[in-house]
Amino acid sequence: MTTTNDPLERKALADMALERAAARLKELLRDAAQELRPFPPYPGAFFTNAIEVDAPGFHSPDLGCVVVREDGELCELKLSINFDESNPDPVHARDEKLAPLADLHPRDYIVYAYTALLQITELLLERSGDRPEARPAAGSAPDPAAPT
Repeated sequence: MTTTNDPLERKALADMALERAAARLKELLRDAAQELRPFPPYPGAFFTNAIEVDAPGFHSPDLGCVVVREDGELCELKLSINFDESNPDPVHARDEKLAPLADLHPRDYIVYAYTALLQITELLLERSGDRPEARPAAGSAPDPAAPT
């Protein structure tokens, strides 16, 4: 364990810990997203497969709708419709853009990535028929009365 009395060094160590955690979550999220096939379409979207990342109690005023794509990348989904004389068709008038969140601070990335990972894990468990409430919590002893 590294101990220091220098506040700036302590902050630098904390920043490095955040960056390592964010990098590991990025790997886990990518793996989970690639496992979820077919990847669900974003509700109401015509061309985008993505899952909205709903992080309760956490909102960044600079971001709109945060989603995770099927490659595990966190993005901001921007939807717009441009009806005009040259574009009367609703499908062609719709614009769906995914802007990667490359500049997200590791602290914020951790919150969004962990939430996205939980959401994808729930979908994977639903598809496999395995319900989390039917399994013992990690680290808990198995129920001796349960059939084996």
